[in-house]
Amino acid sequence: MSEWITGRNPIYEVLRSKRRQINRLWLAEKLQPSDRLVEIIHLARALRIPIEQVMRANLDGIDPHHQGVALNVSSYPYSDLESIIHTAKIRGEPVFVLLLDQVQDPQNLGALLRSAEAFGVHGVVLPLARSAAVTPAVVSASSGATELLQIAQYNLVQAMDHLKEAGGWMIGLEDSPRAQPPEKVNLSGGIGLVVGNEASGLRRLVKERCDLLMRLPMQGQIDSLNAAVAGSIALYLARQARG
Repeated sequence: MSEWITGRNPIYEVLRSKRRQINRLWLAEKLQPSDRLVEIIHLARALRIPIEQVMRANLDGIDPHHQGVALNVSSYPYSDLESIIHTAKIRGEPVFVLLLDQVQDPQNLGALLRSAEAFGVHGVVLPLARSAAVTPAVVSASSGATELLQIAQYNLVQAMDHLKEAGGWMIGLEDSPRAQPPEKVNLSGGIGLVVGNEASGLRRLVKERCDLLMRLPMQGQIDSLNAAVAGSIALYLARQARG
C-alpha cells in the first residue's frame, strides 16, 4: 500500500532514513529552488528514484500545503517494543519511552513525535485502537521526525508492564491535585512517560499501571495545557534530568 508524503522537510527525512520503499518523486513546474530542494533531488538521484515534473494542480489534489514536492512511498514501517528496549540497551542508557494513550489529533501526535525525537527518546508506543496512526498528515506535522523514530503499536497496558520489567518507572502526566510536581519526581532513571487523550486524559487501567502521576504547575489564568504542549514540556524535563 502506498501513500504520498508532501513538504520539503518530511520528504528529505524520508529519503535520508531509507526506511520505506520509494516509488517516485513529483516536482511542481517552475519550482523556486532552495537548499532543501537541491538536497532532495540529490538524494532521489542517488537512490535512483524516478523524478517527474508535474502541473501544480496535481500536487494540490494531494495536499494544498505541498511546497511543490510530493513523494510516493510505502506505508509507515512500525517498529516493535523489543526493538525499542534493545535500543536503550545497546546505548547503555536507562529506557526512555513515550507512551500515548489515545492521542487522536494528527497535529498533536505529530508535535509530540517531533519533541520525542528532539529530546532523544528510545521509542514511542501508540495503542492498537482509538489513536491517530502515523499517516502522511502526522509525518508532515512532525516535520519528518517519524522517519527517525522507532514507533510501535501495542496494547498500552501490556507495554507498560514490559517496560517496567526493563527497568522503567511509568509516569503518567495528569493535571490533578494528587499528582506530584516535577521537582518531586525522579526523572533521571528509566521512565515511560504516559500522555493521555486530549479531552479525557488517561484511561483508568492505564492510570492504574502508572507508578506515579506528575502534573505541570500552572501560573497563568488558563486551567490546562493541551496534550502536545504538556507532553513536550515533560519530555524536556526528563531530558534535562537525564543529563
